[in-house]
Amino acid sequence: MNFRKGQGREDPEINLIPFIDVLLVILIFLMVTTTYSRFTELQITLPTADAEKAQDKPNQIEIGIDAQGRYKINNQPVSFLDTATLAGDLKQAASALAAGKEGAQQDPVVIINADRAATHQSVIDVLEAARVAGLAKVTFAAQASGKSK
Repeated sequence: MNFRKGQGREDPEINLIPFIDVLLVILIFLMVTTTYSRFTELQITLPTADAEKAQDKPNQIEIGIDAQGRYKINNQPVSFLDTATLAGDLKQAASALAAGKEGAQQDPVVIINADRAATHQSVIDVLEAARVAGLAKVTFAAQASGKSK
């Protein structure tokens, strides 16, 4: 029984325009927020120093780190338990240096001689120990490139 003889049945239509608009906004958002990382193409070339050696040595403390993670302060082996003990050893070396050189500058320079196979953490431990010891002047030793000028 069809009581609506003159009117045909309308098929429902799905309006795709708002759906496409939402998808385009999501696509733009994903394109903007995506980071493209290429870790395989990261190449680092460490610099070498071509400067001449300083003639006079300043008030300095030399810290050596070998590939096995052993530490030496002014060519004296020290045992590393944590950064606080290493900071105590650095303070002791600084006070011995200040007592040995009267009239020298008060803040010695900490020179880190790290083996290239030494772990990054061991170098960070020395930097942290120097900070705890109150030694603000820190530098790294580099190997000469062998070029003659």
